Amino acid sequence: MNKTELVAAMVDETKLSKKDVEAVLNSFINVVTKELKDGEKIQLIGFGTFEVAERAARTGMNPQTKEAIEIPASKAPRFKPGKALKDAVNG
Repeated sequence: MNKTELVAAMVDETKLSKKDVEAVLNSFINVVTKELKDGEKIQLIGFGTFEVAERAARTGMNPQTKEAIEIPASKAPRFKPGKALKDAVNG
């Protein structure tokens, strides 16, 4: 499902206008992005948690040349599903 399909499904579910649903979805994405960028964690009980994981610097290998390369430290967004979501998916 892509963003357009998600908006259409949310319109069917909520009976709101497509414009309103798009605005809410874009706002949700913007807020989550801003909070994660600021190092915060977003916890939606029953759904899951959005957080940032730190990746340490490490040595990797270029698969073409077999040459060692340094991979710098970075941050990666993570989503950990909540129990209710896991239970719903597993039936």
